[in-house]
Amino acid sequence: MDVVVVESPAKAKTINKYLGKGYKVLASYGHVRDLPPKDGSVRPDEDFAMIWQVDSASNKRLTEIAKALKDADNLILATDPDREGEAISWHVLDVLNKKRALKDKPVSRVVFNAITKKSVLEAMANPRRIDDDLVNAYLARRALDYLFGFTLSPVLWRKLPGSRSAGRVQSVALRLVCSREAEIERFVREDYWMVAGTFLTPRGDSFSARLTTFDGKRTNKLDIRDEDHAQRIESVLNASDFRVESVEAKPGKRNPGPPFTTSTLQQAASSRMGFGASRTMQVAQRLYEGVDIGGETAGLITYMRTDGVQMAPEAVSDARSAIGAEFGERYVPEKPRHYSTKAKNAQEAHEAIRPTDFTRTPASVKRFLDPDQFRLYDLVWKRAIASQMAAADLERTTVELIASGGGAPATLRANGQVIRFDGFLAAYTDQRDEDDKGDDENDDRRLPEIRANEDAERKAIEVTKSTTEPPPRYSEASLIKKMEELGIGRPSTYAATLQTLQDRNYVKIESRKLVPESRGRIVTAFLENFFDKYVEYDFTAGLEQELDQISDGKASWKEVLARFWRDFSSHVDDTKELRVSDVLDRLNDELAAVAFPDRGDGSNPRTCPKCGNGELSLKLGKFGAFVGCSNYPDCSFTRQLDGPPEGDGAAAGLDDGPKVLGTDPHTGEEITLRSGRFGPYVQRGEGKEAKRGSIPKGWAVEDIDHEKALALVNLPRDVGQHPESGKMISAGIGRYGPFLLHDGKYANLETVEDVFSIGINRAVAVIAEKAKNGGRGRAKAAALKELGDHPDGGAMTVRDGRYGPYVNWGKVNATLPKGKDPESVTVEDALQLIAAKIEKSGGKKPAAKKASAKKKTPAKKKAPAKKKTATKAKEG
Repeated sequence: MDVVVVESPAKAKTINKYLGKGYKVLASYGHVRDLPPKDGSVRPDEDFAMIWQVDSASNKRLTEIAKALKDADNLILATDPDREGEAISWHVLDVLNKKRALKDKPVSRVVFNAITKKSVLEAMANPRRIDDDLVNAYLARRALDYLFGFTLSPVLWRKLPGSRSAGRVQSVALRLVCSREAEIERFVREDYWMVAGTFLTPRGDSFSARLTTFDGKRTNKLDIRDEDHAQRIESVLNASDFRVESVEAKPGKRNPGPPFTTSTLQQAASSRMGFGASRTMQVAQRLYEGVDIGGETAGLITYMRTDGVQMAPEAVSDARSAIGAEFGERYVPEKPRHYSTKAKNAQEAHEAIRPTDFTRTPASVKRFLDPDQFRLYDLVWKRAIASQMAAADLERTTVELIASGGGAPATLRANGQVIRFDGFLAAYTDQRDEDDKGDDENDDRRLPEIRANEDAERKAIEVTKSTTEPPPRYSEASLIKKMEELGIGRPSTYAATLQTLQDRNYVKIESRKLVPESRGRIVTAFLENFFDKYVEYDFTAGLEQELDQISDGKASWKEVLARFWRDFSSHVDDTKELRVSDVLDRLNDELAAVAFPDRGDGSNPRTCPKCGNGELSLKLGKFGAFVGCSNYPDCSFTRQLDGPPEGDGAAAGLDDGPKVLGTDPHTGEEITLRSGRFGPYVQRGEGKEAKRGSIPKGWAVEDIDHEKALALVNLPRDVGQHPESGKMISAGIGRYGPFLLHDGKYANLETVEDVFSIGINRAVAVIAEKAKNGGRGRAKAAALKELGDHPDGGAMTVRDGRYGPYVNWGKVNATLPKGKDPESVTVEDALQLIAAKIEKSGGKKPAAKKASAKKKTPAKKKAPAKKKTATKAKEG
């Protein structure tokens, strides 16, 4: 018997069917170990030694693999065909060697690009050794990311309280988003006029043409900036006669694009279906790992993390056969098409994303797929089949009109296009992202029959006023495209990078566009001013090239790390003497346009609008940056970094203090509407025990009344007991939006209003649907999240217990507040919860985690230290 290790249990089950009884296929569930999230996990002074940690769940799986090896003849490592997959195989082998589980048994590495019986059996027949160069590239990348994050993040925490973290690729992606936002803010809109006419041929057919020259001068899109000039042109054209000077028809061809890469799949799924990058990859993963097709489980697409654009020769042959069968022989080109990528740093080591079997048309498998799977498979199949189809034959027509007799000569142009043979367009039509759409909407219109030298009858002359538009914000798709163009990141990192930016509250998504949060803009401004080299696009792309050289065996991974660390650590040391006041002075200048916008009345934008003599400045608090008055505490004016100049409470009339909305009928406490550093909120009661609730997105502050405020402060709301478990279902609003919570598992709700209106029947149905589709939820595990070490030593983790999630530190277990998403718990949150738990239990700390020569001190004498710990946690 041979033991085969793959990454996912879904793949394990399918591959075991392919291989038969002589094999036992086990899953590693992805990475089995990682660098502990604490200082010292990578040690530059010890030749970049790396300390790895196996979590309890992975240790259990590795023990199962080791146990299975006792009766096995061989170990076959069959993890994914990329750097991460190679690294997982290396980790598994290293751990098994340390467990002495192999005992000289042969070890081989196999890779397959698709989960089909043919691909798997071919891979098993062609084993190889673990690729040391790919492993070294992984080690270098992991060490770089660790050293960057764990060295720079503490600088952020000290100099920018409330900031979360910095990342090697994450920070550069954030810079792109923030730079685009600054470009939008600097943009000055300008009016311009466009002139066009509608004309009739002698045969009575209508067509449109646009002005191209007037009075001997060319008129481009933005050339007419004066309304009087536009009206003069209109008058001249209304008094003119029109003749067709020329009609030029040119044949042309349009060729298909290559099959999808990771990046282009994410872009197409976004523009066509509104999928985010993470959602696209989750659906693609399920299509890759396998779907039950009439009793046979098979992967429907090839591996979805790739920057290659070629298909295997046999796949090209299959595609050509499928084209002939589905569309006809006319659609099969004379020769197969070959593609090469234009993206920087592309490896092209793997195939493009394609169907594993072109005869499985989308229509034939639709009944076996859920809606998301079908839509994505349909997209992949059509793009891949189109990539090998014949070009489309077009005829592009340009008509030139001459205007005369109106007082000044003018010309107008009509453009049109006719598809003579649709070719690949019969399968797939490119849909440009909204960021890339051109201005000419008429080029693809079909023109009627128009002949040279014939007259054209003027039907109407239209003068349209327009305004220049700023560049659009990045969508997830267009940001990924930009990162790929710059050579930043890799196919496997795009979705994770974007998710990290959202998890850190550095960016938010509004109408499918990435909008930087104030915290993200502060971090970017800080890095651009004090660590500019390390957020430069060329520098980050250069590091990616060095990592690629390592994977090709052309560079030493430790030499690359040494060069990076020598300069980076020196730069970090130079910032140790930097004072927070120096940072704020620099950021006040850098972010002046957004922090102190022009009020339009000629007044100094940094003068406090409340007291009239204080100076506004950026302030740093636990939850990030805000604008405050220099006369604090005498003047309490504050507003968010990107809030209205007059202050966050102005719209609701809160500048003079809280607005009383009524009382709670159960407690008798006042319900008030208030303005804080981060916007308006509602509050019940006073002091530390007061209950607060943020105003949900989409709710107008001026519309908040007693009823709405009461509903907010009473969240989370009990919906009812689940009929099967008997446990309560509650509804609330969390970091990721409205949710249901039942038995420690979360399910998203569509709208905020659902939180207040959903009934028990629909709640049970939503929870069941999420469980069925693998939606938002938390698998029961020993540790849901590792937070790093407590300042007094010992690891802090988020765990799932019998009575719900909690933070654990040694013997201290601090329950999370009701409705708190475990994945959103930060180190600061954990320290506060632990400090509160210790104080509540009489100030008793767990036994020290590190050796100490200090004598034990009675609990009462240690009380002040507890308060200090709690205070430190609050300051973040």
